[in-house]
Amino acid sequence: MAMTSGAAPRILVHGHRGARAARPENTLAAFQYAIEAGADVLELDVAVTRDNVLVVSHDPAPNADICSGPGPARPIREMTLAQLRRWDCGAKVNPAFPRQQPAPGARIPTLDEVLALGRGGSFGFNIETKSFPDRPQLTPAPEEFARMLAGAVRRHKLEWRVIVQSFDFRTLVAMKKIAPELKLAALWNSGPRDFVLIAREAGAGIVSPQFGLVTPEQVRAAHQAGLEVVPWTPNDPADWDRLIAAGVDAIITDDPAALIAHLR
Repeated sequence: MAMTSGAAPRILVHGHRGARAARPENTLAAFQYAIEAGADVLELDVAVTRDNVLVVSHDPAPNADICSGPGPARPIREMTLAQLRRWDCGAKVNPAFPRQQPAPGARIPTLDEVLALGRGGSFGFNIETKSFPDRPQLTPAPEEFARMLAGAVRRHKLEWRVIVQSFDFRTLVAMKKIAPELKLAALWNSGPRDFVLIAREAGAGIVSPQFGLVTPEQVRAAHQAGLEVVPWTPNDPADWDRLIAAGVDAIITDDPAALIAHLR
């Protein structure tokens, strides 16, 4: 939690998939928008190509609702980076975000391309490993995934600016052994459960629940246990106000510019 001099703790703003409300998700255009808006952290998702390149995508295959490319979409894990680069994920506007401005020609970026943006500021990165226990063919094994991601973070010398988050706690357990210097966040969306127990199971210092699961009591208990609470993904001022009142440490939102203005 960041502190401002002589004031209450400041709630940090994480730009979800960059700034999905304003630019096509997980594109360099979205991340640049979030940086310029003043987001404290860029939130993103990582998948792995057939030739073992870490790329930034929420979906395990190019999503035809927001991307266009040659033929039907195949899993990213079955495509080389060169094949994946043939997909345009910036020309279509996501119908769920009517204010979104397209970025024609935007490709699914590599993680290296996104981490390289870190040279231009002091913002952090919140990186989700998209790992699916029920579909192991879509990703490397958890230990290998963690090793690849830790290597990328270290290559860019961003160890102290990165959070690794996941719903698949196997990747967090593996990451804790491989790169104990990295902060870990346990994502949660499986109904009400004690935040402290969630974090303990994942070996994480941050619990990151779906925002509807947050209560002031849960936040207090988490803080007493030395944990941070970083909910996702509210976009409405009424929800922001409820989370602010609950005392969360950060908020992951699709509209970082609006949340920053709201917090001011």
